[in-house]
Amino acid sequence: MNGRRWWTWGVAGLLAAVVACGGGPQDSGESSERERDEQGHGSTDAGTVEPPPPVDAGTSQPDAGTGEPPPPPPPPVDAGTIEPDAGTVEPPSPPPPPVDAGTPDAGTVVYPDATGWTFLGPEYGAPHEVLGVTEDEGGNLWVAGGEEGLFLLRPGAATFERFTMDDGLRPYGYLKDGSAPVGPKYLKVLSVAGGPAGTVFVGYQGSPDCESNYYTPGAKNPNSYKSGDADKVTLTETGIEVVHYDISSGPGVIGEESGGREKLCSILRIVWDKKHGNLWFGANHGFAWGDPDYTGDPTCNGQRECSGVKEHAHPHINAKDASGHVFRLTDAYYGVAVRPDGDVWFGGANRSTRFRYMAIKTPRDFETARKQTENASAIKNRIDVWPDLVDEVGIPGPSDRVDDLVSGMALMPDGSVWVSSFARGLARMDATGMVNQYALGTGADRYVSALAKDGADDSVWAGHRWGGGLTRLKADMVMRYSQALGALSYHPVWDIQSVGSGPERRLLVAFGSESGHPGAIGIYRGE
Repeated sequence: MNGRRWWTWGVAGLLAAVVACGGGPQDSGESSERERDEQGHGSTDAGTVEPPPPVDAGTSQPDAGTGEPPPPPPPPVDAGTIEPDAGTVEPPSPPPPPVDAGTPDAGTVVYPDATGWTFLGPEYGAPHEVLGVTEDEGGNLWVAGGEEGLFLLRPGAATFERFTMDDGLRPYGYLKDGSAPVGPKYLKVLSVAGGPAGTVFVGYQGSPDCESNYYTPGAKNPNSYKSGDADKVTLTETGIEVVHYDISSGPGVIGEESGGREKLCSILRIVWDKKHGNLWFGANHGFAWGDPDYTGDPTCNGQRECSGVKEHAHPHINAKDASGHVFRLTDAYYGVAVRPDGDVWFGGANRSTRFRYMAIKTPRDFETARKQTENASAIKNRIDVWPDLVDEVGIPGPSDRVDDLVSGMALMPDGSVWVSSFARGLARMDATGMVNQYALGTGADRYVSALAKDGADDSVWAGHRWGGGLTRLKADMVMRYSQALGALSYHPVWDIQSVGSGPERRLLVAFGSESGHPGAIGIYRGE
């Protein structure tokens, strides 16, 4: 097992938690009832090409009744889950890497001599597990190293620096008096997004029951529900300065949850929108906004005017369990892509949406934008990329669902957006959210764990979970980087980020650990 722990779709099977969620007034058809949230809950070498298979929209998913078990889904966070979802099937185990994969001993990696590539691993002081990689505007390379912490490679440096809680990282929020929750703290860096020179935004994993603990009678524990969330980390002359984003709402902020709300805790993706001055968090259960210029206020107690965050929204739907009980379904927002107008595409385990934060009549009105995703009248803005067998109106049951399991999103110059799935390959939506193309929907190709648009030529890079390495869609070609990556092609690709444009662009790839072998950071400067 690699260093990233599976969502509960993993080998233990899919689990579900019964937790509370609200979010302000909603029109008819919406409810503030307690809800169950599902936690998530290559053949040719680089340089060779093959034409993409012609796949029409609607043809990439298996027929109902074929008996094919659901494919294995996303990685990382342990979000609190307490009861099984009847009707789900345990996914198949991942295929083991071949014995002669080029990694003779656990704890070592043999890097390929691949044109255009540079690889950095533990011999440079990098972490054993690489979950995310980014670059700030000053050229500093930052790495999400899981439980090992946050890693930094400065321009011209020979080795990475490591930061942990001892250096000021804060994977936990504040009590109302500004103090820290009492109890042991857990550090696991899941995601990173480069900001201004010397600044990086860092996402953490919450404790196993962080999403439900605040709503559990008799078990409410601040050390659990305040765990996780995000930091802004800035380099100083003596170390780092840390500002924590406590992604929650305090008493009186949310009308339907006047006692406060604590649900988002594990931050799966972060995107900094410099142009519009927005910071976006894709998380368990939903997504949230952050102020990239936030300076912190430990005693704010979740009030929007001083917390630096607005939370949360999600394109949830109603679904049925095996007994016919109806619950809300929403989880795992790995897909985040900012449009030129500042609106944002978000993709989750079940539905995707355009969050109209900037395009509404009064821009930056989070609650109005939320309603245009969540209200009953906004059904067209809850996009089922790989359609269920029964639509939202029909309330799908366990055997009706074809969960999207979105792992990433990449916006294209024509306004379309590529969507990747941990289990179903790729889909392309036009600017209105209509799916008009599917790709990489069969075999090992369909396990896509990361996605990015290349700043050099607008091609699209898909990173695979098992044995596929990388696949690049460039014009009418499918280019496979598997043999060229050697042993690293058997490592999961957890993150891809493209930095810069034209000949100056760098493609940053996070290769996770696998079967005891450490991961690596891949930097591609080739064409």
